[in-house]
Amino acid sequence: MPQGDQTGSAVEEFKIGGKVKYLREKKYFTLQDLAAKTGLSKAILAEIEADEVMPPVATLLKLAKGLNVGMSYFFKDEAPAEQISITRTGERVQVKRRPHHREGEVDYIYESLEARMPGKHMEPLLVYFVPMETADMVFTSHEGEEFLFLLEGKLEFRTNDRVETLSAGDALYFDSSLNHSSRSLTDVPARAIVCVWSKT
Repeated sequence: MPQGDQTGSAVEEFKIGGKVKYLREKKYFTLQDLAAKTGLSKAILAEIEADEVMPPVATLLKLAKGLNVGMSYFFKDEAPAEQISITRTGERVQVKRRPHHREGEVDYIYESLEARMPGKHMEPLLVYFVPMETADMVFTSHEGEEFLFLLEGKLEFRTNDRVETLSAGDALYFDSSLNHSSRSLTDVPARAIVCVWSKT
């Protein structure tokens, strides 16, 4: 897993909440307007804007669609857009849950692998799925499709009516409108490359 001095918190470094609030106000949306566009509650949106929660990928995708931007908007700095983008190891930004988990917050660790290309159709991520009890799994869904390639560990993938176990080297492709969740089945995180495509 990347060391802390190489990857900071995306919320702290890129001020994700501030970007959400700035763009919402720029579009003259109220919190209620954005809630209606994203399906997220006003309370969760307010906590995100105040940088009190770490939003998971599904939430960022809903925000991006509601605000008409790509998900990379939340991770990029002021660097110009690129036609060819290389993300060096030390440039990745890690998003992880806080010690005291809150409702609506990320329950896995992920790093954006590309944050410079505007309007791209895929969101490549390095994801660490943490060990947890079945009762603690948080199910999410969003428009689009996902591809997962498990690099290491043993992963359990669940939908409402299906449970699959993946080992290192296994690949998974699924319709992300299905209610889904994953967890590591060992005492260490399972590590995967995940590519998310969201309908625009």
